[in-house]
Amino acid sequence: MKAGNKTLGPRLRVVLDTNVAIGPGQVDLLEAIAETGSISKAGRSMNMSYRRAWLLVQRMNSHFAEPLVETAKGGNSGGGARLTALGQDIASCYRQMEARAADVLAPEMERLRGLLATDSEGGADDQEDSAVS
Repeated sequence: MKAGNKTLGPRLRVVLDTNVAIGPGQVDLLEAIAETGSISKAGRSMNMSYRRAWLLVQRMNSHFAEPLVETAKGGNSGGGARLTALGQDIASCYRQMEARAADVLAPEMERLRGLLATDSEGGADDQEDSAVS
């Protein structure tokens, strides 16, 4: 689980249809739900509100032939959420695509990293921040 974008390297966003895409944040959320068994806990682990996490799950569920996440209400265990087989497959497929893209783009990433300023510790964000102030 990640809070914010701290990942170096290419970030893959897969557009599957008009207005249907899956990206790293959605897959992080699916993996967090699998790990925590809860949409609210998964959202909190990503510094995301329950409402935002729930809306993302609803949107992802509506885009595929079957739900990616199933929820259970109340009961002695207090309910929860879990990935369906399709949800697990989507997350796994995305991670495979992400790894393959990173491998294919590795030479160009090295080339671009070689062009970074040597005194830059925070990267491009520091330069943007200083340009604004």
